Amino acid sequence: MRIGILAVPPIWFGFFRYLIAASCLAAIVGIKGRLAIPSRRDWALVLVSGILQMAAFSGLTGIALKVVPPGRASVLAYSTPLWVVPFAAWRLNEPLTRRVSFGVAAGLVGIGVIAAPSVHAGDVNELAGYTMLGAAAALWAISILYVRAHRFSGTTLELAPWQMLVAAVLLLPVAILTESSRPPVNSTGVLTLAYVGPFATALAYWSIVEAGRHFRPGAISMALLLTPVLGISISALSLGEPIDSSLLLGMALIGWGVRLATYAGLG
Repeated sequence: MRIGILAVPPIWFGFFRYLIAASCLAAIVGIKGRLAIPSRRDWALVLVSGILQMAAFSGLTGIALKVVPPGRASVLAYSTPLWVVPFAAWRLNEPLTRRVSFGVAAGLVGIGVIAAPSVHAGDVNELAGYTMLGAAAALWAISILYVRAHRFSGTTLELAPWQMLVAAVLLLPVAILTESSRPPVNSTGVLTLAYVGPFATALAYWSIVEAGRHFRPGAISMALLLTPVLGISISALSLGEPIDSSLLLGMALIGWGVRLATYAGLG
């Protein structure tokens, strides 16, 4: 995504990725003979997931990646467990013990440590980027909880094309109004979208939603911590992003906090 949004404006990039992903999944579902308009019950999930987990998350992270290094961005964007835990205690009556509370606090301190260099440098744009990433993680957490509580009529595979179509439809007018009516798409943009659309979007989102039907929100969020670990490693190797002490300390605090906060969800 970092490479892609340097070639394609971020909102347009989000629109294209979801349009491609929706087309891929619609073709698969259609081949199976199961492509149909969702039921009234499932439309609520389609809208919540399409708006929060896809359109809003993609738009916010895309804009943030213009100013925040991708390794740090991956840690903040996938700090979802820190928001899932208190939301789950509020909406799903999951226990909020002292261990859980301490874990959330440790994770929030870790976020502060990662953002601290921008505070010292007075970089307003980067601070705004960190705020967008935190908001994106919180919105995704709400979507995870809604999926867990939802009673499905259709399968996750049948609903996924519609969720991504909702995201694309929402992002299109925003892209036209805020970026340009005719986005430039060069060969780099095409290549990144060829990966991000079918694989990192279609396959990945469907897998996460399917997992949300079988595991507690805390367990899913804990597993997603593999994403920032890989993101930091790949960013350092391919883009030369420096891995300094604030990033390592912040990541350790967030990982430790999530471990404490979601320990019960791993059983």
